[in-house]
Amino acid sequence: MMKMNEELRVVAAGYSCIDLYDKLDKFYPTGNGVDWGVHLSRLGVAVSVVSAVGSDAYGESMRKMLEQEGIDVTHLRVEEGDTCLQKMDLIDGVDRVHLEAIEGVMAQYELTKEDKAYIKTFPYVHTDLFGNVLKDLREFREAGVKVVLDYSIYSDDPEYNCDENFRNTDYVFLSYTEEDEYIREHLKRIKGLGPEIVTATLGENGSISYDGEQFHRYGIQPANVVNTVGAGDAYIAGFTYGIMQGWTIHDCQKMGAKISAGAISKFEPY
Repeated sequence: MMKMNEELRVVAAGYSCIDLYDKLDKFYPTGNGVDWGVHLSRLGVAVSVVSAVGSDAYGESMRKMLEQEGIDVTHLRVEEGDTCLQKMDLIDGVDRVHLEAIEGVMAQYELTKEDKAYIKTFPYVHTDLFGNVLKDLREFREAGVKVVLDYSIYSDDPEYNCDENFRNTDYVFLSYTEEDEYIREHLKRIKGLGPEIVTATLGENGSISYDGEQFHRYGIQPANVVNTVGAGDAYIAGFTYGIMQGWTIHDCQKMGAKISAGAISKFEPY
């Protein structure tokens, strides 16, 4: 395992779950921040996960996987009940489909005062829309923590109070399909609310980032596609690594594409 660089420290806060493929008799521990953290840990970054699992075998598998990846689980709470499950299926053996979400202990999850104090000791925090952390973003930024937010396909969904969240985020990532006038204007509008960089991953069409002055584009790296699950999380991990290293946006995108290509070349998302 790669030696951790304690100067490069990140924390993934909020949502975690088990992806369960009943038809394939397979499962793996995951979550946007979990996948992101695993990739960064493999790059030598010191990673912590702040979340909750149930007191069941799935929760134990999450803890064991994270520990095996060298990730700090001191703030991964074990609560009485079931670990959150996402029942999954695959179309044509490649594209994932969410069949049913069973929230388990994540249904009532929120950060404790101790969790928030811990997160404030890190230079970067990653979260998404489903870990009940959005209300804490302003507090983290005011403490000097850089916020990495994965908006997935919901960046124009009013349910998630988007504008307020964008104002309290440094690096916004979202998913779309292609570069067109809509996405260019959408990225510009989000950037105007305060983030440093806004990036849309475009699947097979690569990615596009906007820094307030110009658009930056990058394609994909060839891969033997086994499972598209986790491609976005992997890209965000690579991009984040570049940000931490002070790289150009182009090189951040290139690293994101590289890590993403590796992720989709295997069944697991990392």
